[in-house]
Amino acid sequence: MKEDFEQLTARLNTETARISWQELERHFARGLLLTVSPDLDLVEVGAHMIHDDRTIIDAWLETDELRKTTDDDARGWSEGKEELWAVVVAPWVLVQEK
Repeated sequence: MKEDFEQLTARLNTETARISWQELERHFARGLLLTVSPDLDLVEVGAHMIHDDRTIIDAWLETDELRKTTDDDARGWSEGKEELWAVVVAPWVLVQEK
């Protein structure tokens, strides 16, 4: 049985963390890193993905508010030694700049 949306967001909120790019590189190399726009709530995006809310997810993909992390993203984060917010929504790792 799926968790209701409120329970799920509460759980995911406890599972988010600031993480360095170096810790994320292996997920990027495997093609499992998705970038979430700073305009969106990282936890809510993760909850919608777990609930497979295709209409919402497709809309974010269409506007690039949710997208595969690019080589340019990776280079910028690697050079800047920036920490990102991340949450795992298996098999994906969602990342967001703050």
